[in-house]
Amino acid sequence: MLEFLPQWFQIFFFSMVPWLEARYVIPFSMIEYGWQWWQAFPLAIAGNILPIPFILLFFGYVEEFLRRYPFWVRIMDWLFARTRRKADERIRKYEYLGLFAFVALPVPFTGAWTGALIAYLFNLRFSRSLLSIFLGLILAAVIMILLTIYISWTLTYLGINI
Repeated sequence: MLEFLPQWFQIFFFSMVPWLEARYVIPFSMIEYGWQWWQAFPLAIAGNILPIPFILLFFGYVEEFLRRYPFWVRIMDWLFARTRRKADERIRKYEYLGLFAFVALPVPFTGAWTGALIAYLFNLRFSRSLLSIFLGLILAAVIMILLTIYISWTLTYLGINI
C-alpha cells in the first residue's frame, strides 16, 4: 500500500494509528518485513507514544471544538459512554495501575489511545498517566512479540512455513 515509503517509516507511522499501535505493527513487521523484534520495537514504541502526550494535554480543546457540531456530539457521547462503561470499575478502584493493566492487555480496543482517552475522562494526572500508558504499551508489545515468536516457532516445528 505504501511501498514507496521506507519500511522503518511505515512501522513508525502505523504504530501511531489507533487500534493498530505497536502491539500489532511489531508482529506484522516481523512476519511481513522479516525484521527482528529488536529492530522494530523502538520504532513502534516511539511511534505509538508520540501522540499520547498531545491527547492527554489537548483533547479537552478538541472536544470543546467538536461539540459545536451535532454529528460529533453523538459520536463522542457514544465513545465516552462506551469507554467509561468498560473502564469505570477498574479505573476508579486502581487508578494508574488499572490504566496500566488496561493498556497492557493486547486485545482490540485497548491500548495507548484508549488509555489516553480514559485518563482524560477520569481526570487522571498527566505525568502518571503518561508513565502508566508508556509502561502498558511496552508490556503489550512484549506479550505480542513473545506470542509471535512462539507461534512462528511452533508452526516451523510443525513444518508450516509462514
